[in-house]
Amino acid sequence: MEFHQSLPKNSKNWPHPPSCLRACDLNFPPNHVLITVAGLVILRQRPGTAKGVIFLTLEDETGAVNVIVWQHIYERFRRPVIAGRMLRITGRLQRVHDVTHILAEKIEDISDMLDHLITIETDNNEIGKDI
Repeated sequence: MEFHQSLPKNSKNWPHPPSCLRACDLNFPPNHVLITVAGLVILRQRPGTAKGVIFLTLEDETGAVNVIVWQHIYERFRRPVIAGRMLRITGRLQRVHDVTHILAEKIEDISDMLDHLITIETDNNEIGKDI
């Protein structure tokens, strides 16, 4: 069975936090539901004309996720927005025409998971050297 076939078809079965949706699956939940995404921060933008709004782009193994961080959310989660290499973001899914964004409500720095992945990779490389 395809993953998308197992996704809920109506709003009553959403939200899914703290489970994360992949970028490629953001077309399936209904508009305005609360979801969680996670990924590497590949872009941070704070245009001077955006009145304090910050735009983030996260990337997971399936694609990119656009995130909008309003100023009051930024003030609550300033440190992860500025310093996080990998973030988990819970927010409202917003679709306008063909563009999908997440309106951030909660932002968590999960960069320490990257260090764990590096440790696993190093351990696996050491194991392979004995063969």
